[in-house]
Amino acid sequence: MRKLYDSVKTAVFIDRPNRFIVHVLMDGKRVTAHMPNPGRMRELLFPGAVLYVTPHGGDESKTHFRVIGADRRGTAVFLDTMRCNDVAAALIQGKRIPGWEKYHIEDREVTMGDSRFDLLLSGEGHRFPVEVKSCTLFSRNGAMFPDAVTARGQKHLRHLSDMGRKKEHAGLLFLVQWDKARWFLPDYHTDPEFARAFLEGAPFIDWKAAAVHWTPDFLMPDQVSLLPCPMNILRKEAGNRGDYFLILRLDESKEVEIGRLGNIYFQKGYYVYVGSARKNLRQRLERHKRIRKNFHWHIDYLRNVSEFAAAVPVCTSDDLEHTMAQALASIAEWEIPGFGCTECRCRSHLFGMKSNPLENRAFIEMVEDFRMNRLNSQIGKRG
Repeated sequence: MRKLYDSVKTAVFIDRPNRFIVHVLMDGKRVTAHMPNPGRMRELLFPGAVLYVTPHGGDESKTHFRVIGADRRGTAVFLDTMRCNDVAAALIQGKRIPGWEKYHIEDREVTMGDSRFDLLLSGEGHRFPVEVKSCTLFSRNGAMFPDAVTARGQKHLRHLSDMGRKKEHAGLLFLVQWDKARWFLPDYHTDPEFARAFLEGAPFIDWKAAAVHWTPDFLMPDQVSLLPCPMNILRKEAGNRGDYFLILRLDESKEVEIGRLGNIYFQKGYYVYVGSARKNLRQRLERHKRIRKNFHWHIDYLRNVSEFAAAVPVCTSDDLEHTMAQALASIAEWEIPGFGCTECRCRSHLFGMKSNPLENRAFIEMVEDFRMNRLNSQIGKRG
């Protein structure tokens, strides 16, 4: 096995001021490094997380190191999208992708119509394009793609499925950078349009979700495990309904009148509200983003005086709202009694934290549980 990089160093993640830059601690110094992966990667990039970097650019470069990986629970995860196609090509050339052993790489970055695909495979008298997607969103046993809305990914997926419907060979390779994964799904919580396009187009595409193992020195992987996609779960869960965490920021402490609850004192910080929408979940979240004059729920009053920080949907056909509120209560720093729970037995549906919950490992792992880990008991059921 050959190394992808001549030099690999470890660093400690500090923060990420934008998609393409991170600050890390190396040898006791604060260093700015290039982040080639534009995904959110909230599950990997916590303050104090171990990252792997390699020298990057020359003397004129603004960043002298590039992030190539991150540590997740003692296992290296590959993040370098600049080399992802190289990895995919090497696996295909090495006959490591089950079902594609008879093909070889004929070309790369191939334009077809209004799309450019990563690889062109050839063999046995025909050729076909392959689009490569790097998957870095994992749970204990699962993998999902994407972790952020990808209009480009939607376009590629629809183009490939259109080719397949015309009886043309079209390939899609999800390179899952986590060999502990046992199943794969499109992330219908984050990008419902991509999930819908996958559900409709997958039968017409030669797609594969290939899980690979990485070492901290980033040797080229030589073992691949193909992951199944439980389509019954996708059909059942990926609707415009479910529950959600709404995150608001209050920059200063203040007293706010909350409908029939009266005046309530809110200390400054972040507030996480647990809500439910049995239909039109996306529209509900868009409503919460807006400042409204006509108030209907308790949260409308707080939203009117706070800043919208994020909405985290949990698409599901199950009723998880109260379970989510109980789980959030166990990690929050305070709660507002009676808020948003006049029709249930919960103590509250609004909880406070001093810092952004999206940078809180316990909160992100809780979201992982509701979005992904709870599916483990259902994976494998027929449907």
